[in-house]
Amino acid sequence: MKPLNSIKDMLASFLSMNGNSWWVEVTTAKPSCTYYFGPFQNHQEAEMMRPAYIEDLEMEEAKEIQAVIKRCKPDELTVFDEQL
Repeated sequence: MKPLNSIKDMLASFLSMNGNSWWVEVTTAKPSCTYYFGPFQNHQEAEMMRPAYIEDLEMEEAKEIQAVIKRCKPDELTVFDEQL
């Protein structure tokens, strides 16, 4: 775990622990995965970063990419669909 270097980092950490922070949830069909990027303090911050995550996955040739912003507390940052 990295050290908290600012008030912003501390707030994001607190919100994440309580499940109140914002995350970008990205799903792909190939590979069949769900990725979580965050935490973010607010919806706008997550929205600003969403295109970069999509672009990175496109460069890795992921297919059928969908990204939504939501409040959650993911248990894992990358979830592989083991059914395929």
